[in-house]
Amino acid sequence: MPEEKVAEKITVYPARRVITMDPELPDATAVAVAGDRIVAVGTIKDLLDAGTVDDTFADAVVCAGLIDQHLHPILGATTLMTEVIAIEDWVLPDRTYPASTSAADYRQRLAAAERRLSDPDEWLFSWGYHRLWHGPLDRAALDAISTRRPVVVWQRSCHEWFLNTAAIDALGLTAADMSGHGPASEMVDFAAGHWWETGMNLLLPALSPVFMSPQRLTAGLQQLVAYLHRNGVTSINEPGIMWDVEPWPLYQQILADEHTPFGSTFLVDARSQADAGMAPADAVADAEAQVARASAGKVRLLPRQVKLFADGAIISQLMQMREPYLDDAGQPDLCHHGEWMMQPDTFRAFARVYWDAGWQLHVHVNGDAGLDLVLDTVEECMAAKPRTDHRTVIVHFANSSEEQIDRIARLGCIVSANSYYPVGFADQYAVHGLGAARADTMVRAASVLRRGVPLSLHSDLPMGPAAPLMLAWCAVNRRTPAGRTAGPDQRISVHDALRAVTIEAAYSWRMEDELGSITPGKLANFTVLAEDPYAADPLRLKDIAVLGTVYAGRWFPAEKSDRARST
Repeated sequence: MPEEKVAEKITVYPARRVITMDPELPDATAVAVAGDRIVAVGTIKDLLDAGTVDDTFADAVVCAGLIDQHLHPILGATTLMTEVIAIEDWVLPDRTYPASTSAADYRQRLAAAERRLSDPDEWLFSWGYHRLWHGPLDRAALDAISTRRPVVVWQRSCHEWFLNTAAIDALGLTAADMSGHGPASEMVDFAAGHWWETGMNLLLPALSPVFMSPQRLTAGLQQLVAYLHRNGVTSINEPGIMWDVEPWPLYQQILADEHTPFGSTFLVDARSQADAGMAPADAVADAEAQVARASAGKVRLLPRQVKLFADGAIISQLMQMREPYLDDAGQPDLCHHGEWMMQPDTFRAFARVYWDAGWQLHVHVNGDAGLDLVLDTVEECMAAKPRTDHRTVIVHFANSSEEQIDRIARLGCIVSANSYYPVGFADQYAVHGLGAARADTMVRAASVLRRGVPLSLHSDLPMGPAAPLMLAWCAVNRRTPAGRTAGPDQRISVHDALRAVTIEAAYSWRMEDELGSITPGKLANFTVLAEDPYAADPLRLKDIAVLGTVYAGRWFPAEKSDRARST
C-alpha cells in the first residue's frame, strides 16, 4: 500500500495586527501556517484550536511580505561594493555612506578614497556621481585624482561611465576602437573618457572582467542579501537578465541558498537580443530557450515575460521629452536631448513579435516622448492582434501627461513607478533641465489610481533604496530634501502605497495567486513590523522598524544591530 502523506504541523501566529492586503478580510489578528503555505487567517479565537500557538509576533504587526517589483541584483551588488559618493545617504548592513551634495565635497571624497588605497595596483571604483550636484567630470578631472592608479566613476544612473587615462590605457582602449559602431559610437566621448547608454556596450567587454571579478561579485551579493533582509523584502525581480555579464551560477549559490530570506525572479532582456544583432523573428524562440534553462527553483526566469527599453535614464536626464530641456538660465536647450536605448524601429519590431506570441511586455520608459513611442506601439499591436489582460507594464514612469494616462487606462496597460524620483531629483530638476512644472509632476501616481490603473512601486536598485517602506513613504509624502512637497496632488494614501509594494507588485508579475497578500493557499511570506503603518504618522512610514521576515513559512529575524539602526 502506498504510504499516507503525513499532515504538516500547523502553527498559529497571533499578532497585534495582521495586515492581509486581502479585501475579503483586510484585517486579522492571527495567521496559521503549515509548511510554506498559509492555511487560515482570522482572530486568535478563531484559530486557537487550529494548531500550535507561537507567540513570536504577538506584540508585532504582521504585514503581507513586502516586494521590490524591479531591482538589479548585479548592479546593486557592484555599486554598493564601490566607494559610494552619492546625493543621498546609503545605509548598508556594515557601514553608512553619507550624502555628498556639492562639487567640492565630491572631489575631496574621491581624492580621499584614492589616498586610502594602500595597494598601488588597486583600481578605484566609485558610484553615485551626478553633474547637477557634483559639477562637471571628465578624464582630465580624474587624471587630477591620479595619473597612475586606474580611476573609474559610475554615474548615479548606472547609464554612464567616466574613466581616467590610466584606466583607459590599462583596458587597452583606443579612439579607433570606439568608432564605426553606429548609434553606440555616438554615445562615446573618448577624449573626455565618457561612455553613456548604448555606448557602454563598447566599454563593458573590457571593463567587466575587472569590475565584476568573482571576489567582488560574491562579496557584493552577500551584502545585497543582508541589505534586502533588513528592509523587509521577501520577493524581488530582475527585469532583464544579461547573460554575458550576470553570474547565474553565483546567483544560484547565494540568492538560492536556503538561508536567503527572499525569492528572486528574472525576465528575458530583449535589448540584449537586439544589441547582439538578433533578428526579431528569432527572438521568441531564443527567449523560450532562456526560460527553459532556468525556469525552476528559488532563482528563476518568469515564463512569457520580457523586458524592452525605450528611452534613456532619468538620472542622466537622457529621457526623450516632448518639449526641449531647459538650460541653467531656464531657456530651451536645443543641444540637450534624450537618447533611445532601443531605436524606435527596433523597439517596435521586437515588441510586435513578443506581443504576437502572447508574451507580457515590461517596458523601461522615462520621458513623455518615450512614453508616446510605447503607447503608440501597444496601440498598433492591439489593432493588429487584440489581446485581453496583456498587462503591459509601464516601468519607471517618470514623465507623463494626463492624456497619456488616459491612454494607459484605455489600452489596458499597468504601471510600475519609481516613487523615489520626485523625492530625490525634483529640487534640482526644477532648476536644471525640466523646470518646476515637469519636475514636480514626475511619477503621477495619484492620476494613475484615479483611472483605476493598477500601480506598483519599485526601487530599481541602485537607482533608489531597495526599501519598500521607503518607497511607500515617497509615494505618500513626496517630501524633497528641501522640505517641500513635490506635486502634492500626486500623493497617494498609505493603503494604496502598501498595496503597491505587495499585491499590486505580485499582480504585475502574474503571481497574484502566489504572493502579495496573507490569504489561505498562498506562500507564507510576511514582513514583521514594530509598528502599525496605518496608525503611524505618514512622515514616519520609512522609519518603522523591520523586526524580520517570514519567507516560505520560515522565520528570519533581523539582527539586533539592524533593528537599532531602523528605529
